[in-house]
Amino acid sequence: MLDMNSSLMLTTWLTLFPLTYLAHISEEFWGGGGYSKYLLTNFSVELSPQRFLLLHALGVFLMGLGVVLGIAFRFPLTMVAILSAIILGNAFVHAIRSVHSRMYTPGLITAVLLWLPLGIVSLLAAWPFTSAGKLTVALASGFIANCIVELMTTRRPSSRNEE
Repeated sequence: MLDMNSSLMLTTWLTLFPLTYLAHISEEFWGGGGYSKYLLTNFSVELSPQRFLLLHALGVFLMGLGVVLGIAFRFPLTMVAILSAIILGNAFVHAIRSVHSRMYTPGLITAVLLWLPLGIVSLLAAWPFTSAGKLTVALASGFIANCIVELMTTRRPSSRNEE
């Protein structure tokens, strides 16, 4: 059971996830011509800036909902691990793509400067207080969520849609 100071500190820490997400969205929207242009140029995926913002608004809402539910239903450390896995996965995707293409990808700076440290520090802080089973499920959930988002944003149109 967490005392009042620990609970307040954990709640404050959890708010860092949606706040840094807003910074990440801003960089993806404006950086390097924008993520929509990056997807079209590199993956032939059309994602209008309006749809990009709509999808990310949904993402921020879901992340915020996760924070609220994690606090309300008393699984904040598990939520820290889930959100850490999501942002670390995204940060690794940005880093790998940039290294592979030898170019900047929109979102790289916030992924490396904000999300890598936040994810790593958060996991290291939660690790001693979370059971191995919960931590494994949380990390798997975050990893799967990140994979789903990645597949949705980089899937090329099928030949049926092109006819």
